[in-house]
Amino acid sequence: MPVRSPGFWRSITPAHLLALTALVGIFVFVSTHPIRPHDFWWHLAIGREILQTGHIPTVDTFSYTRSGAPYPSYAMFWLADALMYGLYALGGPALIVFAHSLLITSAYGLILWAAWEASGPRAAALGIVVAAALGLDDWNVRPQAFAFLAGALFLRGLAGLERSPRWLWIFPLGMALWVNTHGSFPLGLLLVGLTLVGKALEGWIGGERGIPVRRFLWAFGLTVLATGLNPRGFGVYAYLIMMARNPVIRTMVPEWAPPGLDRHGLLFYAAVALVGLLLAIPPRRLSLHDLLITAAFALLGFQTSRGVVWFGMAAAPILAARIQALWPERPGRTGIPVLNGLFLGLLGGMALAALPWFKAWWPMPAAKAGLISRETPVAATAFLLRERPPGPLFHALSFGSYLIWAAHPDYPVFVDTRLELYPMAIWEDYLAISAAAPGWEDRLARYGVCLLMVSPMEQPALVEAVARSPRWQQVYQDEAASIWIRRGDACGGPSGFRAP
Repeated sequence: MPVRSPGFWRSITPAHLLALTALVGIFVFVSTHPIRPHDFWWHLAIGREILQTGHIPTVDTFSYTRSGAPYPSYAMFWLADALMYGLYALGGPALIVFAHSLLITSAYGLILWAAWEASGPRAAALGIVVAAALGLDDWNVRPQAFAFLAGALFLRGLAGLERSPRWLWIFPLGMALWVNTHGSFPLGLLLVGLTLVGKALEGWIGGERGIPVRRFLWAFGLTVLATGLNPRGFGVYAYLIMMARNPVIRTMVPEWAPPGLDRHGLLFYAAVALVGLLLAIPPRRLSLHDLLITAAFALLGFQTSRGVVWFGMAAAPILAARIQALWPERPGRTGIPVLNGLFLGLLGGMALAALPWFKAWWPMPAAKAGLISRETPVAATAFLLRERPPGPLFHALSFGSYLIWAAHPDYPVFVDTRLELYPMAIWEDYLAISAAAPGWEDRLARYGVCLLMVSPMEQPALVEAVARSPRWQQVYQDEAASIWIRRGDACGGPSGFRAP
């Protein structure tokens, strides 16, 4: 049947349009968000180094507080970093935002596909909306986006594997991508392993031990083997154990803490309650492996905020299947061709207008304006490189990543979002200085700090204290940052640095 025939346009129902609207909404949401500064820029700097030298770095060269210290995490993200830098070199921030939007939308598109097969377009759309609501706080531009795509590939592969062995190839290839881009790759093993256990128990309980169980066993074996396809080989598990035991990670990373009562946490608790309610309402025809996956990923979400997005992704097909069982779609419904065409044109226009190359044409709230977010110290860093005030530099944590990208090696960082690189003693000093705790200037003096780049949003107490102190002179200020130099001979000679 020709695509443009009246029959095709009539076959598009409101449920199809709802599913497509959910995907377009995800694309527009991600495309219109700027690049946040916290992680992206240091990953870009590592990608630049990898592609320019042909080697993955192994030690820190960006800070003056930990210079030369081993940093094995570079090997965990190397592929994502190289890909991101390659895109940035080709098309700058606009291409990065566009590629990231495609990555996130493709991941949720794969989950929508799996949910659609398990239910229908309407229920799948509702499932993907819930998944998106739990994930939108995790869609910043960083390597984790590649993990979302790999996880979605696994969910789609698991949905198709029972019907055909041709889906087996997804698991080794998906894991090869996952294990070289993000440390969450054990979640792939968890997905396949729980499905295998559930299928085996279902076969044992039902007296059926057929080909599908063997397929999932093959999938699990291939997935395990593929985890060794990375620079560390199977030593990557030792790295994960080391990271799990690192006290800084648990103390300093809010994402590792359980969800709170903010919007993100409340959405998660509501979603768990919704899924639990739908599972309890008859008819209760739910496979054992679905129950295992739901329970395991809900538990992950309760333990760490980083698990919330994964619960949404894993639960979407299961949620869709339950919605379909309780609220089945009426077969035989048809759409109105003219209205379908107009609606599809509207969705296409929205997606086109949201492309990052056109963003400057549209009025945006300040938090979403531009391709690089306003809290990124772009102008302040340009001032440093132009005027060259003497360091060492103390700065807000969120500024460290961009300084690594734009100001290395002229201004090594004090700390940055490679949190596990720095011991707790340095973090205690950073937090005390940022809070302007008693003795904050003495702590700065111990590091020989002559220059401050402080954030009014992150460090209001420090901004106020520096302004009151006679030892510091302000030489720059904008919305994102203010820069101060220490007066006196110890920093820049007898007359010190003179502001332009």
